[in-house]
Amino acid sequence: MRKIYFICLLVLMAGSAIGQGLPSKGNYELAARFSPEKLKKMIFSTEVDAHWLKKSDRFWYQYETTSGKNWYIVNPTTKSKTQLFDKDKLAAEISKIVRDPFDGQHLDISNLKFLEDENTIQFKIKSTQDVLKKDWEEIKAKNKSAKDSIEKKTFVFRYDLNSQQLTEIKDPEEEAKRLAWANISPDSSKIVFIKNENLFWMDKANFKKAIKDEKDSTIVETQLTTDGEKDFGYGSGFGRGDDNVEEEKKKDDRKRANILWSANSTEFILTKTDQRKVKDLWVIHNTRDPRPTLETYKYSMPGEKEQPVSYLLHYSFGNQKMSNLETATFKDQTLGLWSESIPASARDDEFKPAKWLGDGNFFYYSITSRDLKKVDICRWNIKEGKKEVLIEERSNTYIDITKPEIIANGNEIIHWSERDGWGHFYLYDNKGNLKRQLTSGPFHSEGIVRVDEKSRFFYFTANGKEKGEDPYYEHLYKVSLNGGAISLLNSGDFNHSTSMNDKATFFVNNYSRVNTTPASGLYDALGRKVMDLETADLSSLFAAGYRFPEPFQVKADDGITDLYGVMYKPFDFDSAKTYPIIEYVYPGPQTEAVNKSFGRGLDRTDRLAQFGFVVVTIGNRGGHPGRSKWYHNYGYGNLRDYGLADKKATIEQLADRFDYIDKSKVGIHGHSGGGFMSTAAMLVYPDFFKVAVSSAGNHENNIYNRWWSEKHHGVKEQISPKGDTTFVYQIEKNPDLAKNLKGKLLLVTGDVDNNVHPANTIRMANALIKANKRFDFIILPGQRHGFGDMTEYFFWRMGDYFVQHLLGDNTPPPVDMMEVQREKALTK
Repeated sequence: MRKIYFICLLVLMAGSAIGQGLPSKGNYELAARFSPEKLKKMIFSTEVDAHWLKKSDRFWYQYETTSGKNWYIVNPTTKSKTQLFDKDKLAAEISKIVRDPFDGQHLDISNLKFLEDENTIQFKIKSTQDVLKKDWEEIKAKNKSAKDSIEKKTFVFRYDLNSQQLTEIKDPEEEAKRLAWANISPDSSKIVFIKNENLFWMDKANFKKAIKDEKDSTIVETQLTTDGEKDFGYGSGFGRGDDNVEEEKKKDDRKRANILWSANSTEFILTKTDQRKVKDLWVIHNTRDPRPTLETYKYSMPGEKEQPVSYLLHYSFGNQKMSNLETATFKDQTLGLWSESIPASARDDEFKPAKWLGDGNFFYYSITSRDLKKVDICRWNIKEGKKEVLIEERSNTYIDITKPEIIANGNEIIHWSERDGWGHFYLYDNKGNLKRQLTSGPFHSEGIVRVDEKSRFFYFTANGKEKGEDPYYEHLYKVSLNGGAISLLNSGDFNHSTSMNDKATFFVNNYSRVNTTPASGLYDALGRKVMDLETADLSSLFAAGYRFPEPFQVKADDGITDLYGVMYKPFDFDSAKTYPIIEYVYPGPQTEAVNKSFGRGLDRTDRLAQFGFVVVTIGNRGGHPGRSKWYHNYGYGNLRDYGLADKKATIEQLADRFDYIDKSKVGIHGHSGGGFMSTAAMLVYPDFFKVAVSSAGNHENNIYNRWWSEKHHGVKEQISPKGDTTFVYQIEKNPDLAKNLKGKLLLVTGDVDNNVHPANTIRMANALIKANKRFDFIILPGQRHGFGDMTEYFFWRMGDYFVQHLLGDNTPPPVDMMEVQREKALTK
């Protein structure tokens, strides 16, 4: 009888446990199956990357599938797509010459380019043959202790597309060594650079000497300026990322001058910035050998009076004069110089000179006030030596601008503005008079693609115009510069990206959603499909168990605004079970962490879900510039809290909609801005969000960089009765709410993050300790903002944290991360 009673008791206990829901086990195996290294072997090409040729409408591209790489040439005029070569025949010919075995499926071609006749291609093949380095004598002369004299021989081949003949170039011209410091004039006659904070130049003959040996004592270089000094030199940002020891070693090196050339190579412009009063910031390289080192850099924080001061300079080789141009308009203003756009057919050119936007008479630039509420679009009249303000933008919140398009020989300007509450294009004459608004309506015009000046059609990208679609899906449109209706050129309920040739006669259209296989097609300028090009090969991904995520739509916390998100489920999803939910967040305002196209980066979404969670991403009011300006600027003045209510409302609506979501177990994760947002969520709604992993968060935006924080939160300009201008910045910070923490919080930072300084996370930790809160903290040694080679380590620690505290699986994970360790080949 006692035995029967004991069995019944066990049955009752088991039933009670099932009713309460036993903690689920974290599915580490499924998460490990989709690591970044494994995905490289499952996801290959997902778009056609067109290389347009100069002399025709043709283009070539490389496309990889599970069968290997293929190279194609496409002729839109004849509607033909053919392989550049027979891979098997070419591999056989290469094998005969190189004497290494090659086959068509594993042909490893590099540096492929079309030669000037556009009927011949050139490429390289690396062999296993050991040869003496060509420049070994020079290396030995510089370093007598040098020992590594051998390298693998690289063969250079040319292949005639018409005759299908392969030719080895036995004595190829040495490719010009790319010297990062060289800013070369359009005609290649002059090379400008910086040394010891000042501008220098050398001619082509001396540059060729530098290519052979930068230390050649016979190189003649001419000094253009003498007034440059540290933090007020003719370049900026040098050494950013170098510690003080490295910076000292490189102080006499040549460095790149960020100048923009005139088309005739006789003049250039640049900005010179005085940062001497800007305060220093530091990170310590704790892992440097043999002892830790210090990295010092200038860093402007919001509200500080010590700000960089920029000057616009113009130099003429004709009169050998450097002119400081009068641009003073606003206190602590920012100058923006624009460069001429590079033609699509020039992308493979080895030399692409940096030329100013304009012509021989004018160049164009912008002047922006510190509070970003005033922007002037200007041009400099070179002949008359004066600034000409063409367009003034004014707003009560910050203003975004883009580079204008100068057309009709400088007589017309296409300008982008949000002045009517939406991003749209406007046509001006060269005096700054508005001719007409080119686009209008409740949608967002995004970018200038091409202008066909002969037909006067303007091609541009926009989103939110097509009814019934996710308003973030981008399309290509055209409209006449003379006014008229807008024409859609790539219809279809997908997110589209395009590559158009310079003549605006054809474009390649790549399109997908998060839940479709990427595909590509070729279209003409009227939007008619010429041919299908490719569909991505995801067969290996699906064979591993992959499932597409699911787009969804909810209302914001106001019950009116539509929000768009994506749900990621475990690939072994069981609708009869309930799952904790994790939000992966980024608050914006410059972007939202919501994918619109199929992507290959799964770590923070798909892969995280495999542990046993439903993971969602969702936009929020104030999160993205691609909707109305009202939407984009919603968080202005409330940078800490503005997006949180929408994140909470999303989970509540999804939990009401789907029984498999357990809204009593809500996690949140974000990086950078998402790091500060995820911690803020835990502190503002402590009874709703239960677990957070917050990485590299700017928890105190008062110590983040001025440009981001002042722009998106706002800085108040105050003018005294005497006319003195000062700026006041006040913002709510995460540490202010440390006392509210109830759930489990993991803070993570790299110790040499020179973007979002580690002080942000350390100050958050300090506030939590003073509030007597338990939390967890990881410092990743030697890591910058993106965590570098410790990204995988971080992923598994994040997985551990959510598995333990959200799934309730308290089984201690082993010290060794077996999911990582077993992937390493133990060759030693």
